[in-house]
Amino acid sequence: MTSSIRPRALTGAVTTFGLAVGMLMASGTLSPADAATWPTASGSKAVTSTISVSDTKDYAMLRLYGSGDLGTGSQDEDQGPILELAPGAVVKNVIIGSPAADGIHCLGACTLQNVWWEDVGEDAATFLGSSSSNVYTVNGGGAKEASDKVFQFNGAGTLNVSNFAAQTFGTFVRSCGNCKTQYKRTINLNTIEATYKGSRIVGINTNYGDSTTLKAITIVGDTSKKMIPCQKYIGNNTGAEPTTNGTGADGTYCKYASSDITYK
Repeated sequence: MTSSIRPRALTGAVTTFGLAVGMLMASGTLSPADAATWPTASGSKAVTSTISVSDTKDYAMLRLYGSGDLGTGSQDEDQGPILELAPGAVVKNVIIGSPAADGIHCLGACTLQNVWWEDVGEDAATFLGSSSSNVYTVNGGGAKEASDKVFQFNGAGTLNVSNFAAQTFGTFVRSCGNCKTQYKRTINLNTIEATYKGSRIVGINTNYGDSTTLKAITIVGDTSKKMIPCQKYIGNNTGAEPTTNGTGADGTYCKYASSDITYK
């Protein structure tokens, strides 16, 4: 849950992409700057207070960015999100611009479809809710410039992320290491493109029974293989920084084979 000073980034876009089939450049070569193509916004709208979504909302590639109380661009963990989704809500085809505040909060099970973060604030999305039956789905989209986490998993249940691109981040998905209320959490990642710099793909708490399954993970530009696919922690509910508990596949907490990780 630690924060750090985060450099701002210029937003860039070309055309929308289908990650599974169109993420690699036509030339067959990849570099950290252009490993994925990013969407062009249909327009931009300033958001001065959190927008509540209770059903299905398709933004047709509108860019939403923080202004006023949501426009500081800080790493304050108590700041509000741009969008807050009620349990069962669906958000489609939206770009979260800069400043991004605390991105998107899901208060329970939710679906984020083709959502893009041009410059992540505190986190891109935070998943909440106390039911072990909650399923949070992220399908398509991408995120850049997350100095801490891209996805913060604080609630209970299962988080499924697929067809997603992340560029320059601390941890792609983190099961909360020091929340006041802790849960067993399941994280499934499938068809993810992670472009270096990045420290960890996923972080889980073994003492709470967390597990993660990694499939079709492509790591771009990490020639020294510094990025950790799966970091294990001993979590707590006191607010203290969690201690690490090893890395790598083990068949119980970190579930993947070497063939599930490809370096480009």
